[in-house]
Amino acid sequence: MKFADEDEALIAAARAGSPTAWDKLVRRYESRIYNYGLRLLGNSTDAMDLMQEVFLGVYRNLHRFRGDARFSSWIFRIAHNKAIDLNRRKALLGGRAFSIDEIDLVDGDIHDDGARSREPDQQLFSARQNDEIQALLQKLSLEQRLVVELKIYQSLTFDEIAGVQEISENTAKTRFYTAMRKLKSILEKSHVLS
Repeated sequence: MKFADEDEALIAAARAGSPTAWDKLVRRYESRIYNYGLRLLGNSTDAMDLMQEVFLGVYRNLHRFRGDARFSSWIFRIAHNKAIDLNRRKALLGGRAFSIDEIDLVDGDIHDDGARSREPDQQLFSARQNDEIQALLQKLSLEQRLVVELKIYQSLTFDEIAGVQEISENTAKTRFYTAMRKLKSILEKSHVLS
């Protein structure tokens, strides 16, 4: 059974009132949503708030999911909107909203027990790689970063990215490939200088 088919079965069971199906659906997406929030909002507290708001919204609106797109596209559209709302609320309350230069793109899993069991030198190497990747991605515009997030980290298609961000598929492709060219150029310059 494919992942999307499993989602459909879980959605149908959750709609019918199965708490087990709902729990499985949440567990299937919670770390992806959390990491999405962490990369966009920059701290674990906001990422947890985002995750809670997303799943509350999904729970309340699961009956509205028509299945026209994959469930993952639908849930990331909700996450995208909730992240923007959370950012606006923080700004209105005098808190710091994320800016293009402050988005933390840490790629970790809240349930990643394997990371704790790795050798210290492996953890250090991995942390350095993450820092280097984050530094590179910080050089992209927010729009480019969002597309890179959805394409690389969430494995969405350009059509799905277009739906999530309410842009055309061509715009999604343009932003992604422009970001890749910019990253390639930065890498090439850094190798010439070193």
